[in-house]
Amino acid sequence: MRLAYLECFAGISGDMLLGALLDAGVERAVLEGATTALGLGASLRVRTVDRSGITSTKVDVIKDGRLAEENGREEQGAHAHQHQTKTQHLHKGGHGQQRDEQEAGLNQVHSHEHSHSHEHVRSLPVIRELIQKAGLAEPVKAMAIRTFELLGRSEAKVHNVPVEAIHFHEVGAVDAIVDIVAACAGIQSLNDMTMRETGEALEWHCSPLNVGGGMVECAHGTFPVPAPATADLLRGLPTYSAHRQQELVTPTGAALVRAIAPQFGQQPAMRVERIGYGAGGRDPEGFPNVLRLSLGEGTGAALLPDVPEKKGNRPAASMSGDRATVTVLKTALDDSSPQVLAHVMELALARGALDAMTTAVGMKKGRQGTLLTLLCHAADAPGLEDLLLRETSTLGVRRREEERLCLDRTSVAVETSFGSIRVKVGRLRGEELNAQPEFEDCRMAATHFGVPVKRVLEAAVAAYAARETTPEADAGRGIESSSR
Repeated sequence: MRLAYLECFAGISGDMLLGALLDAGVERAVLEGATTALGLGASLRVRTVDRSGITSTKVDVIKDGRLAEENGREEQGAHAHQHQTKTQHLHKGGHGQQRDEQEAGLNQVHSHEHSHSHEHVRSLPVIRELIQKAGLAEPVKAMAIRTFELLGRSEAKVHNVPVEAIHFHEVGAVDAIVDIVAACAGIQSLNDMTMRETGEALEWHCSPLNVGGGMVECAHGTFPVPAPATADLLRGLPTYSAHRQQELVTPTGAALVRAIAPQFGQQPAMRVERIGYGAGGRDPEGFPNVLRLSLGEGTGAALLPDVPEKKGNRPAASMSGDRATVTVLKTALDDSSPQVLAHVMELALARGALDAMTTAVGMKKGRQGTLLTLLCHAADAPGLEDLLLRETSTLGVRRREEERLCLDRTSVAVETSFGSIRVKVGRLRGEELNAQPEFEDCRMAATHFGVPVKRVLEAAVAAYAARETTPEADAGRGIESSSR
């Protein structure tokens, strides 16, 4: 399984993701082609910069010879009297950011004398139509539209208006449109490259997101970081605040993470082959303002050093064919709210739990309770035990080790009338036992085509069942042949 891992220790923004994609090997022509296809008169400026000693790739969107985000800030200031609800916080560098002289040079001299019109806004339907008409691959369009819909819905929720009433300022939106569409093109390029090389889909993972701290100036006042729309986009995702009293996750960055729909947690066991660093606009002293993207091959299990087993002790983890030893943690609760339990399960998965589940149980005195169960590697058990004791009302945690049998998992892309859909395939010693469409792919396709998600699921199952199943065909896809 080919893996991509985003490390968001300095947050994430659209330009940081573009830089990381380029630095990790995505062809520059892919991003530039997507930018040109939009027909907005924008271009990309790509440079190598230093961020606290780390050589990184910086990508800027240029419009009319200036940074597009600077145009957007000027336009928003000129139209403060508009009545349309605009995105409160669209540009990617964070409010009040300080750029070094090299980056600021492009904007040192410009005139504020030009006039503006009240029509200089783009609504979500207009942006959706713009992307639909662009000469882009359908998966790129679908992901880009999905990203803007996520961003628009969060803004609409914050402002308590219909999503169609959200307006993105015309010039300022160029920056966000290019960031989002070019990033989606880069992600699709990596996915396509992986499919060509291995016959499997690229599996995305992401660390918890550092949102930063302090206050941020938005169109409607001063708010704590993360800004309201960003906070809504990050709802349910593992986040934390550390190191900087600055905004580190932008709305565009949060929306892209949502659209990617990665698995969250520590870096999965993988042999890293390529690493890309994407630079943010700021260069704070002693803090590398970069996004790191690692690409490589998943190993399927934690790579643990060989330690001789002592008499009376079991090894931290052992693998025997398709079997693995895992630690099981359990605690029963009769006085915790469902919100707390859901929060604890998210934290557990972000901190290395292999699985988390709840079961309704009857407890003493006839009370209805919940049995919370975590599966993990033995090395992660102490930290997860501490999590349960700190975050729940339990007075104790049970622990035991069990052996589990795991299927070998691969992913196959099938073509349907709703676009390409990944299908997860489970095999035991080469025999195919399970095949299930990737729900996130089906959900995105259903949203894009305006159909029930069950129709996309059915189409993906039918396409997988109808594929060629000869050993030669499977070998050509880079997929193990079924023994059936």
